[in-house]
Amino acid sequence: MPASRRAPVLRPTVLSLALAAALQAGSAWAVEPFVLKDIRVEGLQRSDAGTVFASLPFRIGDTYNDEKGAAALRALFATGLFKDVRIDIDDGVVVVIVEERPVIAAIDFVGLKEFEKDTLVKSLKDFGIGEGLPFDKALADRAEQELKRQYLTRSLYGAEVVTTVTPQERNRVNVTFTITEGTAAKIKELRIVGNKAFSEGTLKGLFDLNDGGWLNWYTKADRYSRSKLNADLETLRSYYLNRGYLEFNVDSTQVAISPDKQDITITINLTEGQPYTVTSVKLEGDFLGKEEDFKTLVKIKPGEPYRAEAVTETTKEFGDRFGLFGYAFARIDARPEIDRANGRVALTLVADPSRRVYVRRINVAGNTRTRDEVIRREFRQFESSWYDGQRIKLSRDRVDRLGYFSDVSVDTTEVPGTQDQVDLTFTVKEKPTGNLLVGAGYSSADRLSLTASIKQENVFGSGNYLGIEVNTSRSSRTLVISTVDPYFTIDGISRAFDVYYRTNKPINSRGEQYQLVTPGVAVRFGVPFSEYDTVFFGLGAERTEIKGTNAMPNNLYLYRLQFGESSNSFPLTIGWTRDERDSALVPNAGSYKRVNVDWTAFGNTRYLRTNLQYQHYWPITRQYTFAVNAEMGYGKGLAGRPYPVFKNFYGGGLGTVRVFDQGSLGPADVTGAYVGGNRRVNVNSELYVPVPGAGNDRTLRVFGFLDMGNVWGESEKMTTDSLRASAGLGLSWISPVGPLKLSWGTPVRKKPNDRIERLQFQIGTAF
Repeated sequence: MPASRRAPVLRPTVLSLALAAALQAGSAWAVEPFVLKDIRVEGLQRSDAGTVFASLPFRIGDTYNDEKGAAALRALFATGLFKDVRIDIDDGVVVVIVEERPVIAAIDFVGLKEFEKDTLVKSLKDFGIGEGLPFDKALADRAEQELKRQYLTRSLYGAEVVTTVTPQERNRVNVTFTITEGTAAKIKELRIVGNKAFSEGTLKGLFDLNDGGWLNWYTKADRYSRSKLNADLETLRSYYLNRGYLEFNVDSTQVAISPDKQDITITINLTEGQPYTVTSVKLEGDFLGKEEDFKTLVKIKPGEPYRAEAVTETTKEFGDRFGLFGYAFARIDARPEIDRANGRVALTLVADPSRRVYVRRINVAGNTRTRDEVIRREFRQFESSWYDGQRIKLSRDRVDRLGYFSDVSVDTTEVPGTQDQVDLTFTVKEKPTGNLLVGAGYSSADRLSLTASIKQENVFGSGNYLGIEVNTSRSSRTLVISTVDPYFTIDGISRAFDVYYRTNKPINSRGEQYQLVTPGVAVRFGVPFSEYDTVFFGLGAERTEIKGTNAMPNNLYLYRLQFGESSNSFPLTIGWTRDERDSALVPNAGSYKRVNVDWTAFGNTRYLRTNLQYQHYWPITRQYTFAVNAEMGYGKGLAGRPYPVFKNFYGGGLGTVRVFDQGSLGPADVTGAYVGGNRRVNVNSELYVPVPGAGNDRTLRVFGFLDMGNVWGESEKMTTDSLRASAGLGLSWISPVGPLKLSWGTPVRKKPNDRIERLQFQIGTAF
């Protein structure tokens, strides 16, 4: 054979055709098989030669032929590192000549406003476009289409994307996406056709999308999104199915956009069908001999309209109940028997428990920072125990409530080769748990307050909390250092340490230049008695100094005159909480209960101080919530000593009885200063409704309120005639700078000397 011969250059687009032609037709370029003397690689700039050698299907000493050459070309192109590859044969030596693809040095965006740059960079990386990756024109085109798709999700149908590739030294390129975003297309008209039982306005009110809300500048509810429309259609479907319309159907959905891509018209065609009433509910199948027990779980009763929500809830309850007995794969089918002539439906619930299983192993995945033990100690389902659906759900909820993860999921997989074993995998997605905050707040009572804090809820992945907090305001300044070990013992008893320094100036009408200074330390323990109940107890030591001389309130002056400027106390704290709310930030259902007692038996200050609180939320509808909050405080001096005045309760303003000036309720001394009292009662009721035009956004709501309460001194009698009351309207907004609460009202019951402040607000505080 000739001393030197070049094998054909096979482009990736014609590789298979060229190879087939060579093999079938006996191409003149075919190479007679020979034994390899050596292999050389030419053209490498950044890639490692080992990458090339690892892709070759032959080694020195092997017999080389055309099939192996074609396989080598395919393997090298498959790496995605090379723009061109060819093989030359030189006297028994294979020479692999490569032309590397340029590497992306930088990605930039011009004209970007709608998205954060990091969001798009992460999205493009999924398509193979990222810094340090080989550049491919085909992938760049796909990335361009992906960017346009991202803009379509924001109703920016006129967005244009132009890709510019700028060569750099050392075979690198910069990729720049120049974007002309344009203006967002808005829903001009939303129509529902075919409805008879319910008005179009009622049905459109269920949607998050709308065609004319005056708050759309904030909610962006007039921006079309296919996912949002699908969610609204499911809401519409649920609305009908929960009112007996068993055969309801959305026939079609037409979305039309104007030629200038600025206006969108949505038309929804539906068929309501007729409403059905449930005549009977029967159980069939294997209910483990516990039919009566399962019947108590049925949420829909004969004589009521058919409600799909109740049927779904019932089948879920059945599945959970089977799970209690270890049946992880129970199937429950709801089979309706429809009588169209009479508008009736008979429901049959058929159960197949399948087989009982136990959990062989529980795996934890996704935690790169948090230790396994921090997650595992929250589990209520154990390995080598019968499968218990309720305990598994409780375990997932407890891990989620840690607050360290943005997502927690549980997957159940069967163990191969067995019929009665499953493995559980808890997959978590970690989120940042550190918080560095520097902020400011403003309230009608405290004026400007500054807040700075550094907190870490999961120190070194141990699950422990460490925080330093500084707060300043006109009436109160605080420095607190806290640490919490939620599992001080293996049984879940928590331990917390607090070191604090507080200064307080009671709010009154004279503007006194005095203050109460209270440094202290405390340790407390929390004992969980159930999944919702926790009992706290602890011991503290604090010293309170009454400083200042100018225009001091008479009660403080007399207390200091009798007992001295400084008071030492060692309060023993006992408390109980039960939190069953569905959300701590914007609750819609559930209740919260709290009892806290401080008792000092040592030191020169002896007192008993009790706080009781009860909250309850009733969801009237998806958008309307009624809430009641009741609080009572009581303090009493012990061992023949009076109740210390610096532990008094205060009332009036946000958090107690609105409309009345902050801290102005209760007794006033001869100087006119509001001195508070040893007893306090306040009851707040609120009805939350959505802001017109805001749709179902629960972070922005208006509310009507009715408050009642007062503060009483030791020498005063608590009577209903002395209660103050107010009513009004308010706005609650979880704003970017913090929760805002604004209220305006009028007194319903007041006394001539009461101080009224109709408009009150607070922003920048934490719940």
